[in-house]
Amino acid sequence: MSTASLNARPYDATPALKVAFLGLGVMGFPMAGHLARAGHQVTVYNRSPAKAQAWVQEFGGQSAATPREAAQGMDMVFCCVGNDADLRSVVLGEQGALAGMAPGAVFVDHTTASAEVARELYAAAQALGLHFVDAPVSGGQAGAQNGLLTVMCGGDAAAFESVKPVGMAFSKAFTLMGASGSGQLTKMVNQICIGGLVQALSEAIAFGQKAGLDIEKVLDVIGKGAAQSWQMDNRGKTMAQDQFNFGFAVDWMRKDLGLVMDESKRNGARLPVTALVDQFYADVQALGGKRWDTSSLIKRLR
Repeated sequence: MSTASLNARPYDATPALKVAFLGLGVMGFPMAGHLARAGHQVTVYNRSPAKAQAWVQEFGGQSAATPREAAQGMDMVFCCVGNDADLRSVVLGEQGALAGMAPGAVFVDHTTASAEVARELYAAAQALGLHFVDAPVSGGQAGAQNGLLTVMCGGDAAAFESVKPVGMAFSKAFTLMGASGSGQLTKMVNQICIGGLVQALSEAIAFGQKAGLDIEKVLDVIGKGAAQSWQMDNRGKTMAQDQFNFGFAVDWMRKDLGLVMDESKRNGARLPVTALVDQFYADVQALGGKRWDTSSLIKRLR
């Protein structure tokens, strides 16, 4: 990752803070970079130290050997890791971030995780005089690099208001959705929508191609009408061209849809189409598409 890959953007005149960022994957690396470019003093932690050192070489700041060490003395600690277990591993325990944070500091979690773990960690933070905001993101790798993520938050209003101007360094929208866990639940709604839209778009493109139509011309026309969507605008033509290297992998989508299905069992929501699309993504995995992006659903129709 190079600073050149971060889209230049203006930053609000937010007072410089001392912040940590835990997790430097395809999302966290550029998100932490935008915080540094906005003028904040950033300390990073990553499970593989080489990635943390690479980040420091690109953006300055410093790295830490443990989440606890990274969190010490910080005003805010941001995090973006893989799943519930990864999240607990960097938050809880003797070397977890909460053990190093000063009273009143805020932990902001951008991992797509369960609402259950968000509420668990919110309670753990509260018991220590700390704040926890669940804040999953939408916009993918490109959104992270361009500083244009949409962030859906759950937690206390005061903590959210302190975080928002800082988080806008990598966001185009940063919104409080409700109490703890609400951010994660909103992200689940987002993923339900994406799964259904991509499946419908896949069937439409496959049908149009079988019918012998100029599919790019078709997409141009129907994209000006009621069928228009972000998925159509940004993935329709690449799907038709068999290109599936746009960041958000099938493996990650299946993880997210697993969270959705688990939550639906708890709240009683009926999700027949989502359950079917999840199985279609399993088919794509079996085709060797674990790392293809989510628009690769069309591959199982060819």
